[in-house]
Amino acid sequence: MATKKVLERPRLTSWQIFNMSFGFLGIQFGFALQNGNASHILQIFGADVEHLSLFWLAAPITGMIVQPIIGHYSDRTWNRLGRRKPYFLTGGILAALALMVMPNSSMLLFLPPLMVGAGMLMIMDATFNVAMEPFRALVADNLPDSQRGTGFSVQTFLIGVGAVLGSLLPTLLTNYLHVAKTAPKGQVPDNLLWAFYVGAIVMIGSLLYTIFTTKEYPPEVYNQFSHDEPEEQHAGLLTIFKDLAHIPQTMRQLGLVQFFSWFALFSMWVFMSPAVAEHIYHVKAGDTTSAAFADAGNWVSTCFGIYNGVSAIYALMLPAIARKISRKAAHAFSLIAGGVSLVSIFFIQDHTLLVIPMIGIGLAWGSILAMPYAILSGSIPAKKMGVYMGIFNLFITIPQIINGFFGGWIVKSIFGGQSIYAIVLAGLFMLCAAVSVLYVQDNGDIRIKKLKVAKD
Repeated sequence: MATKKVLERPRLTSWQIFNMSFGFLGIQFGFALQNGNASHILQIFGADVEHLSLFWLAAPITGMIVQPIIGHYSDRTWNRLGRRKPYFLTGGILAALALMVMPNSSMLLFLPPLMVGAGMLMIMDATFNVAMEPFRALVADNLPDSQRGTGFSVQTFLIGVGAVLGSLLPTLLTNYLHVAKTAPKGQVPDNLLWAFYVGAIVMIGSLLYTIFTTKEYPPEVYNQFSHDEPEEQHAGLLTIFKDLAHIPQTMRQLGLVQFFSWFALFSMWVFMSPAVAEHIYHVKAGDTTSAAFADAGNWVSTCFGIYNGVSAIYALMLPAIARKISRKAAHAFSLIAGGVSLVSIFFIQDHTLLVIPMIGIGLAWGSILAMPYAILSGSIPAKKMGVYMGIFNLFITIPQIINGFFGGWIVKSIFGGQSIYAIVLAGLFMLCAAVSVLYVQDNGDIRIKKLKVAKD
């Protein structure tokens, strides 16, 4: 029986790696607008603080369903656009439309604005998931093991740049173009309206750039990169469940790390805005029209921009740090920085001091977006890169779903309605993630070290 000749993927230039992930800048631009302002907008439409986490359930639930399916079919899609590109283009167009509709929910007079806003949040999350998952798989498709850490770090850098721009945009529109930051009760301020419009345009533009500048390997070439992978007799949707039952050991180990990490992130995104408004700006519960409430929302959006900016810079440093101390140690250090920073917010009373913990949160975020995927990609077969990346998303969505169901109840019943304690709890969970990562087996890192020894 003839032995299959396996080729290594050729190394790509820095510019090719940049082009491949540039579309993620636009996706994260829109995602940052959602993360920084969705709770604020839902409160304007009448949502209570303890119910916010339930509205945010749309994100992980849709992601849990959509990502494995998109990954499964993108593994088997080959057309004129490519393998992954049709999916992130479709997702980007739909997400852009949802971005433009959500802040205008009150204009649809025949439906309650809170219902429309929550519906648009769900649609945005579903379409962001459609667009994001193929980008992860695209990096793993096109890069050899030795460049995947760099590929995911460049992706994280561009994610950070997009998130900074998206997070800061509402404040910049108010401070420099004098766009109104307040509005009558039940209406979204103009600075948020225009920020969401710009986000939709940036998203489409960046995705088109990646589509026109990036090539994907044709099937006959791509199949030569597969290592000892049996041919599948059945490629139906039910194979997702078969793949789920046989996930690699490394993915199982990373699952615990992701559980703690994303439980913490979900708490931060949902409760940071009310926590800062109440704990630092001393806004009373139910006040959604005062200047202080608007200032708190804008400052939280700015702070999110700061941590994303830090993550963008840190992402460029991560490959060197990982080579020096290992990918696992780099990720653990980053998570510790994030956990300590989240806990420290409880002790802050001056809003300007929030910049300090945002640095640590940025280190954690930068690593969360890069290191788990770099570790994972070295342990999964090339032909199943998309579906396993999608299945891996379950370890992101499940903790968010659990938080969504119980987070609001915890804030109301255990924390007495004080959102700041949800932020402290998030910090403790991130510290647990740092401990968990030390028990992960990094097969790709082991291979890289063996190749280095062989060359020496």
